[in-house]
Amino acid sequence: MGRNRNRKPYLEEVEITDFGAEGKALGKVDEKVVFVPFTAPGDIVDVQVSKKRKNFMVGRAEKFHRYSELRTEPFCKHFGVCGGCKWQHVPYDKQLEFKQQQVTDQLTRIGHLDIPEVSPILGSDKTQYYRNKLEFTFSNMKWITDYRDDMDFDQMNMNGLGFHPPGMFDRILDLEECYLQPDLSNVIRKRVKELAELNGYSFYNARKKEGLLRNVLIRNNENDQWMVVLILNSDNRQALENILKPLKQEIPRITSTMYIVNNKLNDSLDGLQAKPFEGETYLTEKLEDLIFKVGPLSFFQTNTGQALNMYRKVRLFADIQQDDIVYDLYTGTGSIALFVAEQARKVVGIEYVTEAIHDANVNKEWNKVENAEFFAGDMVEVLSDDFIAEQGTPDVIIADPPRAGMHKDVISQMLKIAPRRIVYVSCNPATQARDVAMMNDKYEIKKVQPVDMFPHTHHVENILLLERID
Repeated sequence: MGRNRNRKPYLEEVEITDFGAEGKALGKVDEKVVFVPFTAPGDIVDVQVSKKRKNFMVGRAEKFHRYSELRTEPFCKHFGVCGGCKWQHVPYDKQLEFKQQQVTDQLTRIGHLDIPEVSPILGSDKTQYYRNKLEFTFSNMKWITDYRDDMDFDQMNMNGLGFHPPGMFDRILDLEECYLQPDLSNVIRKRVKELAELNGYSFYNARKKEGLLRNVLIRNNENDQWMVVLILNSDNRQALENILKPLKQEIPRITSTMYIVNNKLNDSLDGLQAKPFEGETYLTEKLEDLIFKVGPLSFFQTNTGQALNMYRKVRLFADIQQDDIVYDLYTGTGSIALFVAEQARKVVGIEYVTEAIHDANVNKEWNKVENAEFFAGDMVEVLSDDFIAEQGTPDVIIADPPRAGMHKDVISQMLKIAPRRIVYVSCNPATQARDVAMMNDKYEIKKVQPVDMFPHTHHVENILLLERID
């Protein structure tokens, strides 16, 4: 079954049987799990192992002996090299089946939870061009997809603008076309690169930590308005004039151009200020009758249409009565809180990111919502007995935490509060299962609703309705 090659096993004719962690398909060899990206259940492949551990191995498919009947033709030429959209080779209906099973397995196997029948997963109406935000990275060390030993790199243009290949912090796949954001995003990205090269501006080198151009952030809304944010290693007004000004003149749908100076050692934009160049400093997005201000660094669900479907499910599960007080934990910019405010007597949103709470208050004012209050701070510290006494004991709690889930002290306080109903929204059903297991003695899971926000990826959102056991 195996032979040694480059000190790592080479496994022959491995049958891929299922999907596992992070969407990697898997098979078994001598009772040991082998994870093989970009394969599908039913494939039979030779695998070159790249990582070997006591209980599992990770490798890449070197040769296909049989292709799975599940397979479909990937639509993107960058499939298999780019780090995104790793499930393109699986038909969308099958993707949904696997995601629904993933939710079921994580709730029952990780949380050991008793769950009702899982509702059919909500698929996305758009499976291409569905995102409203993408960030691309500049690099003067682009990834060579057709490498040959006789290449003269000194004579090659090594500038790239795109995404990191998996595991490559210092390399960038120079994208020709991306299907995640509406096609004008491709036009904007290519023109930004052309203008940068035309004017001789340096692309960033992640190893040497030098080069002027680091990233470009592109946002759009349902009204086909666009925002372009150029991220520079240093303040350079001339570069802005030579890139952003002609870009906005050539593409009238760009209504906002901004810039950020990031001279940190990483690409994180936390704590940095986005400054205006030309046009508006925000876009607007609409969910039902609510209008949201979306700034360059605002958090807003990246699949707008599917966010609306998910929020409607949250509101339905919450079953808010006219006299109810509702707490929205990890409220972000207040989108869920404002979405349900009309049904409640009062809504209280809590979020640790101060800038997000600023946006939440702006959105509250824009929509003339008078029964919502927003507070910034660490959830463990804010959700105190004194805070609850002041704001009122919630009848319903909605929680939408980050991937890491909720702190155990937050869960303890929720159990102490004992609201009638908890609606737990999660982008990571594994941590959701862990958290809900801590509530198992006092709450019963009444509904399970998976939601697909990100087609062609392994990511899945899940909504749980928990009701207090009286």
